[in-house]
Amino acid sequence: MDPISNAGTLLFGALILLTLVLIISTFRILREYERGVIFLLGRFYKVKGPGLIIVVPFIQQIVRVDLRTVVMDVPSQDVISRDNVSVKVNAVLYFRVVDAQKAIINVEDYLQATSQLAQTTLRSVLGQHELDEMLANRDMLNADIQGILDARTDGWGIKVSNVEIKHVDLNETMIRAIARQAEAERVRRAKVIHASGEMEAAEKLVEAASKLATEPNAILLRYLQTLTEIAAENNSTILFPMPMDLLDGVMKNITPNKRKET
Repeated sequence: MDPISNAGTLLFGALILLTLVLIISTFRILREYERGVIFLLGRFYKVKGPGLIIVVPFIQQIVRVDLRTVVMDVPSQDVISRDNVSVKVNAVLYFRVVDAQKAIINVEDYLQATSQLAQTTLRSVLGQHELDEMLANRDMLNADIQGILDARTDGWGIKVSNVEIKHVDLNETMIRAIARQAEAERVRRAKVIHASGEMEAAEKLVEAASKLATEPNAILLRYLQTLTEIAAENNSTILFPMPMDLLDGVMKNITPNKRKET
């Protein structure tokens, strides 16, 4: 066989193969959650997708962008609170790309940029609050951090939907101090409740005494009732003092009855 004919056959086959490769590379398929940022000779052309799109080889380039929500862990950060307490705080960040053009053109790596911004914002916001606020008002802090991140990443085509502080880690010294503070608070509340109870009891006793003072016989009945209760609880002999004013009241009631009989 002629060598020239063989060379021509191989060249023709190579051209066919190259043509097939170019045709295949021209068609791209983007999923529902993907967008393709198209550059024409290095300049932005348009955003395409989802579905089947055409990209002209060597003239157009495509950069795929995922529009799904990204869940990113913010590494533990050393934070000094406003009351000079050192803590370690970590969080989780939820965001997604809403503008593929900005996410590719306005920032080199939007994932890395968002992660670094979240770390610095976490330290900045928490440093403006005291430790008690970090432990008790996490919802407020989450909203503050989310609002700041959302505003700063808007130029990157990113929407920060949520920020959640996961852990606020304290050293052993602060844990013991907080435990002592909580114990002191419980003791204080117990003393306040006990004092309030004593005050209410005193008021009721004064009210009862004023009512008993209006009727001398009521005091005698109360005295006898107390003797009955003691006798029911204990079987031993009890020496119970009798106030003289009660005896005088009893004798006054008995004496007129004897005189009437005589």
